[in-house]
Amino acid sequence: MASPTLKQLRYFDALAAQGHFGRAAELCAISQPALSMQIRELEEQFGTPLFERGARQVRLTRVGAELAPRVRDILRSVDELGDIARATRGRLEGRLNVGVIPTVAPYLLPALIGALRQSHAGLDVHVRETLTPRLIEELADGRIDTAIVALPVDEPTLAEVPLFTERFVLVRPAAEADAPVPGGEALAQMKLLLLEEGHCFRDQALAYCAAGASAPRDGLDGTSLSTLVQMVGAGLGVTLIPEMAIPVEARWPGVAVARLPSPEPARTIGMVWRRTSPLAAQFAGIAEVVRAAAEPA
Repeated sequence: MASPTLKQLRYFDALAAQGHFGRAAELCAISQPALSMQIRELEEQFGTPLFERGARQVRLTRVGAELAPRVRDILRSVDELGDIARATRGRLEGRLNVGVIPTVAPYLLPALIGALRQSHAGLDVHVRETLTPRLIEELADGRIDTAIVALPVDEPTLAEVPLFTERFVLVRPAAEADAPVPGGEALAQMKLLLLEEGHCFRDQALAYCAAGASAPRDGLDGTSLSTLVQMVGAGLGVTLIPEMAIPVEARWPGVAVARLPSPEPARTIGMVWRRTSPLAAQFAGIAEVVRAAAEPA
């Protein structure tokens, strides 16, 4: 049997992760027919299907599922060899895969990308925006190099570097701008609009209100902070947003922003990466750029 190429293994890994030919092809920056052809050649080499093709989804077969973790180990080892070579050059260059949680990405990335272009001219930054559990999983698998998340993540295999702490603020209808600002317990009795389950910011908001995730709620869940703020503007309730979101989200008509009573709820945003990464020192330098980019203008 001919040995699979490294390129074929990367295509296999992308398809296994995405479960969709179109998304995997986009991730690999190739056409979908080219990806399909490489996967077929790989399956011919193994003499068995590695994927079950469905109308909307692709799933690993039994053999494919057995192969997937071995492929990931091979790719991670190859990537680490490349990282060792990059580390010897001192200055970080080439592709950098950065994960960012959705409640940070829209508000930090514009300033951060510009700052990285100035400080690291040879860096090719690729951003992955998704929820913390998925980012931690992709860090462990080597699909991303580092991630910007809310701390702590409590994962012993990852190094954590705090970047900044930001407070939460209340967003309510403009007609209520002069009303007393409720505290956490009072908010728990109001129609509090939250992000859908899976967002760490949802859990932090519920913790401030002393309302467990399983407590009954008479509210609506949104997919983004922008959605929540627009719902507030429509008179559907109130919500909490992080401080960095104020310049963007407070522009929506019909809403007012208020500081919460002391002690104000807050979160710590930080960077995480694999403790074993040869690029740990370079990531620490990137963290300094992120910290500076997050400072108010």
